[in-house]
Amino acid sequence: MERIANTLDGLNAGVVSMVRWLAILMVLVQFAIVVGRYAFGLNSIAAQESVLYMHATFFMLGAGYTLLVDKHVRVDVFYARASDTVRRRIDIFGHLFFLMPSMVALIYWSWPSVRNSWRILEGPLSVGGIEAVFLLKSLIPAFCILVMLQSLACLLRLFMRAPR
Repeated sequence: MERIANTLDGLNAGVVSMVRWLAILMVLVQFAIVVGRYAFGLNSIAAQESVLYMHATFFMLGAGYTLLVDKHVRVDVFYARASDTVRRRIDIFGHLFFLMPSMVALIYWSWPSVRNSWRILEGPLSVGGIEAVFLLKSLIPAFCILVMLQSLACLLRLFMRAPR
């Protein structure tokens, strides 16, 4: 089980090692857009949309890693004061009854839109924009799959830590 959990961790770590560079690129592109607009009177809808695409990619594909390093948002009114055993039970319950089902539901309800977008190779959000909305929509199931795989890795570790 440890090997499987480590492999799943490695997948999300590998994905984030690629998408983390989008943060720097996003800042540089946004800076170029502002300089171009205010210093030279230039405007590009595609450049503006590229920031949106990078932002979406960065956050959607980085969500699994956020779960890996335990930096996700947690309402810990009770969790912070709980014993390790209670925390473990809360985590298992949360993964099995909240996280996994919500990711499955999100895939289920978004899939028709993603499929149709690929079928017609859906074009830009705005006139003159990037002609790849189908790629942007594909981030939704990718997000769900990466988060579910990381959730599985977390569950494996939680079960391995079970008191004997």
